[in-house]
Amino acid sequence: MHIGGFLAQNARNFPERFAVDCEGRTYTYGELNRAVNRLANGLISLGVKKGEKVALFMKNSDYFMISFFAIAKIGAVVVPVNFRLTPDEVQYIFTQSDAVLVLCDSEFEDTVYKARNGTDVQAIIFGNTAGQGNLLYNNILSHNENEPDVEVFEQDDLEILYTSGTTGRPKGALFDHNKIFKVSLTMLVNMELKKDERFLHLAPLFHSAQLNLFMIAGVILGGRHYIHRDFHPVTALQAIQEHKITHLFAVPAMYNFMLQVPNVTEYDLSSIRRCGYGAAPMPPELVRKSITAFKTDQFYNLCGLTEAGPGGIFLDPEGHELHLGKSGKAGFLTEARVVYENGEDVSPGTVGEFILRGETIMKEYYKKPEETKAALKNGWLYTGDLASMDEEGYITLVDRKKDMIISGGENVYSAEVEVILYEHPAILDAAIIGLPDEVWGEAVTAVVVLKEGALLDEQELINFCRQKLAGYKVPRRIFIEKQLPRNASGKILKYQLRQKMNALTNEEHSVK
Repeated sequence: MHIGGFLAQNARNFPERFAVDCEGRTYTYGELNRAVNRLANGLISLGVKKGEKVALFMKNSDYFMISFFAIAKIGAVVVPVNFRLTPDEVQYIFTQSDAVLVLCDSEFEDTVYKARNGTDVQAIIFGNTAGQGNLLYNNILSHNENEPDVEVFEQDDLEILYTSGTTGRPKGALFDHNKIFKVSLTMLVNMELKKDERFLHLAPLFHSAQLNLFMIAGVILGGRHYIHRDFHPVTALQAIQEHKITHLFAVPAMYNFMLQVPNVTEYDLSSIRRCGYGAAPMPPELVRKSITAFKTDQFYNLCGLTEAGPGGIFLDPEGHELHLGKSGKAGFLTEARVVYENGEDVSPGTVGEFILRGETIMKEYYKKPEETKAALKNGWLYTGDLASMDEEGYITLVDRKKDMIISGGENVYSAEVEVILYEHPAILDAAIIGLPDEVWGEAVTAVVVLKEGALLDEQELINFCRQKLAGYKVPRRIFIEKQLPRNASGKILKYQLRQKMNALTNEEHSVK
């Protein structure tokens, strides 16, 4: 069955079941399906054809969900785009994906206008007015609430998911309906999701984790969806308490912000059955504090890649009890290995490249045959992540290949040092990078954000690290920043930190 068919099936089987709440707009499954069909038939009337690419440039909302399923039902291909990107970055994705149409929040109309310059992309605006030749969402809705007259198969393409682009231009990972169904199925099995789940959508829906793992999986189940347009820690805690949320997924930074709410212990969070985290490493100390705050040990580390849908490895609650700090084991429908350059499995405890194989792996990088060939070899996805595997088969990701630091001939993996930094009581956020050094080749450098009101003596932090790390891993330089640059999925943009700290270092040398 294609992805849109699951929504239609739920509308037939339990049309009065509650489906979605967003900013007071609520839908049953019957109402949601009719709203999707009105948009789907409206898109057909506009001339959108099966296989054409339609972009979404929106914050989280019921309209995002409606748009996604409408595009899926007519056999077009959804291209979710990060709404924080600049017009030039958006234009690249529009052009590279061959998008013919974009559905856009009114607040981003100007960005989309600039991004469309020189393209044939048409825009539909969610709002009361539309300028610059754009169309209004309400004006293109069809009166036809029936299923669109398009035959969609599970082998038809469904999504182009663009990588986070932490090191350069993003690449579009292409998936069909069957692969995305398998992605959702892995969550249903790995996290034992049930039909009475109440999902709180905090992370961006344009990101593959929130979209494929939980929005689509939740619709397949017929669960309840509570969608927040923007993340605010207090509002999130209030929603868990008010709506008796059972399933929470958030990136580590969101957990960190929720734990900083002064009266977090006063909220009734007892409805939570399980908590998932992913998209970026979550320090063990933050996991421990989150387990205490949410009063449940049912935590899951979801360590996946966009190119896998996202999929990969996960650490279940038992793994948290016995192996906190490790990334986990391969989940349902997935195989995982750690290999040397020659493709042979590494010895336990040795660092190699993390590779994946399974039902959820992308078909290709869209229109990038050379990059596809480099990533997909003999059925395996070569991730570019460095990892080790212990004798029990637990994998621990230690760094990206491009982020590994070589200092004095020794390999330093940033994740290992960052875990120690997070144990320091003054530090709220932290990143380890390498900076050029005449003596050591690269100097291990810490960039940290302090908790509110906290003070930090740099030498004291170095001594703190020296007690827990080999000397060559201890930061030689420390920078204190107000915040760290992150992409929408929570990953720290280390190339930006390297550029900024390099510039600061050069300024210091020029002054001397």
